[in-house]
Amino acid sequence: MSEKNKINSVLFVCLGNICRSPTAEGVFAHKARQAGLPIKVDSAGTAGFHDGAAPDKRSQEVATKKGYDLSKLKCRKVVESDFSQFDYIMAMDEANLRDLKRKCPSEHQHKIRLFLDYANAGFSEVPDPYYGGKRGFELVLDLIEQASEGLLQKLK
Repeated sequence: MSEKNKINSVLFVCLGNICRSPTAEGVFAHKARQAGLPIKVDSAGTAGFHDGAAPDKRSQEVATKKGYDLSKLKCRKVVESDFSQFDYIMAMDEANLRDLKRKCPSEHQHKIRLFLDYANAGFSEVPDPYYGGKRGFELVLDLIEQASEGLLQKLK
């Protein structure tokens, strides 16, 4: 496959893969399909707190209201092969960025970035809404939509 026809792949990562990263997976995959871009999309957490669980119901509810379906996603932990299998590894915050960089082999370090580097949102990190109310989940979705648009522009 030539570089021009290469299918890009993106992994979104937060702590538990229960709120932010599955929301990013769902939103980004939806937007990539709408743009006609064949991009492999997945999400994972740096910790395995929720392995096998569905995304948080609050994340699903907020996403559904905007036309995104997260219902088929399952939480999982980042594994070593993710670093070689994905072209872009998007951390939701600085703590997960540091954890990913610590675990990642040196030849794949260049793949890891903060997801909001692709947004002009006035935030540097996607805040964790897990212990908050509905407004936190709405903010997370808004930030993820903005960063998804920015990353898609880079990949086009």
